[in-house]
Amino acid sequence: MAAQRGKDILLKIGDGGSPEGFETVAGLRARTIALNARTVDVTDSDSAGRWRELLAGAGVRSAEVRGQGVFRDAESDARMREAFFDQAARRWRLIVPDFGTIEGPFQITQLEYAGEHEGEASFSVGLESAGELTFEVA
Repeated sequence: MAAQRGKDILLKIGDGGSPEGFETVAGLRARTIALNARTVDVTDSDSAGRWRELLAGAGVRSAEVRGQGVFRDAESDARMREAFFDQAARRWRLIVPDFGTIEGPFQITQLEYAGEHEGEASFSVGLESAGELTFEVA
């Protein structure tokens, strides 16, 4: 994957309707996507050389997404706020150019608002996967 601009990474929230109905979360300036896979250790006294052995395909997979930015769009802000207070898992789409698209249910686990006296209001959002995700190669 060649170098690319961070601003090209998109975070979209589903509109709850059609599968194509996603809206870009407004004003994100920083984004982080972390894919995780916990392991299941099956090492025992018969393990070759006492090296750790892992059970393939048995761990729990998860994804975490973090974003920070400024408000530009009241509709996507309202949708995020509603999802947080409902504590509902919503469909999200994460697009990383030249890498792929991750889509599935995420729950907002952190929503923070901040502002400087002589600056813009900003927000920070944290999402954690809440079900099976799909990945489509770019």
